[in-house]
Amino acid sequence: MTSLLIHNATCIATFDHADPAQGRELKDASLFVRGNQIEWIGTAAELPAKLRIEADEVIDARGHLVTPGLVNTHHHMYQSLTKAIPVTQNAELFGWLRGLYPIWAGLTPEMVQVSTQVAMAELLLSGCTTSSDHLYIYPNGVRLEDSIEAAQRIGMRFLATRGSMSVGQSAGGLPPDCVVEKEDAILKDSQRLIETWHDASHGAMVQVALAPCSPFSVSPALMKQSAELARSFKGQGVRLHTHLAENDHDIAYSREKFNMTPAQYAQELGWLGDDVWHAHCVKLDEEGISLFAASRTGVAHCPCSNMRLASGIAPIRRMLNAGVPVGLGVDGSASNDAAHMVNEARQAMLLARVGRALMPPETRNGKTFFGCDLGPAEMTARDTLHIATRGGARVLGRSDIGHLAVGMCADLAVFDLRTVGFAGGAVHDPVASLLLCASPRAAYAVVNGRVVVREGRITTIDLQPLVERHNRLAVALAESAPS
Repeated sequence: MTSLLIHNATCIATFDHADPAQGRELKDASLFVRGNQIEWIGTAAELPAKLRIEADEVIDARGHLVTPGLVNTHHHMYQSLTKAIPVTQNAELFGWLRGLYPIWAGLTPEMVQVSTQVAMAELLLSGCTTSSDHLYIYPNGVRLEDSIEAAQRIGMRFLATRGSMSVGQSAGGLPPDCVVEKEDAILKDSQRLIETWHDASHGAMVQVALAPCSPFSVSPALMKQSAELARSFKGQGVRLHTHLAENDHDIAYSREKFNMTPAQYAQELGWLGDDVWHAHCVKLDEEGISLFAASRTGVAHCPCSNMRLASGIAPIRRMLNAGVPVGLGVDGSASNDAAHMVNEARQAMLLARVGRALMPPETRNGKTFFGCDLGPAEMTARDTLHIATRGGARVLGRSDIGHLAVGMCADLAVFDLRTVGFAGGAVHDPVASLLLCASPRAAYAVVNGRVVVREGRITTIDLQPLVERHNRLAVALAESAPS
């Protein structure tokens, strides 16, 4: 086994405690990796001499902050091909989807492979080491393997979700009929993918989840059957994922079609539980929050996408206070136009603060409090980084990533505090300055003990030719859409 020493870091923020304020933050510290696991962590002065000698590689981390690798809990990587498309720049969710479905119908396996690697490169360069991806459209021979194999080549830890759409416009759904699938074919392929690719072991690099797209694009029967299928793999940790309660139109659709709120609908279908996480939940009401908390159902919070599409502000602090597991997601690149996890965390922190100020007064213990009473303390930098690391790991059902401790997988991000964005900030608080002062690229990213970003460059692929190829495919995809 190879070994790696991260040596003399200005700070290692471990997030090794369930309370964001209690995690150890080690000054002038080092971390030793053997194989794919952390073997030792502590101050550089305490580093055993034999580990310094044994290290196959030493990264001089003076002037750097080390954090757990960030965890992205919701993405649509193929959408990197349709960033900033003019027809959708100013649309809300349903109009945005209607404008993009005809374009996405032209996707090819090559497009999915290339866009997945570009999206993952962007994530890795922002310090993200684990990502889920929700691929729910399969035209022209596209397979989930197109994204799985791309992840293996670039070296990212990956939860591939087998998305699906089965209710087209002719049946009252939102997507056009040309992009939906037969439900028996979806379930058959879902079982095949779990049996072929899902790895339940400690340190797994590839896992599979089942992810019918949304209440407005699949039937109740497919939701129930997908849950039954995932749970038939007992002890294997096959998870369930979908979109829920994203905006007001989503709520209206659920009430009209099912006479329920989205959370009630999820409960009716068996889609609550610690093996389930839902994306967005912007419009989750108090009853929904209580249902999620009681069942430990997870939420992927996607602040940039929610702002881009004017969906609203998710009640993240109320969720956290109730005990709902919450992680961060960059969402599809066509509704965020970026996959920068540090920036996503910064936006989550800021949006929670302004969101609190907009809330109506509430009464607690006989006293009236206005929304702004908590002010900036509504969401601290450490709260948000906790969500982006440990919180995301919990949402994805992983106990082997998300914080830095002996025995954990060696997934970590290293940021250079000497760059201009940190000037005047990192000297006071290197951890908080990551969100308060800058949206930096990672100087290094380590996944499963392997250095995949070194001195700000991806080590596993030649990025510039990939970006050029991606741009050619993006133009071809847009031009292939019906006018």
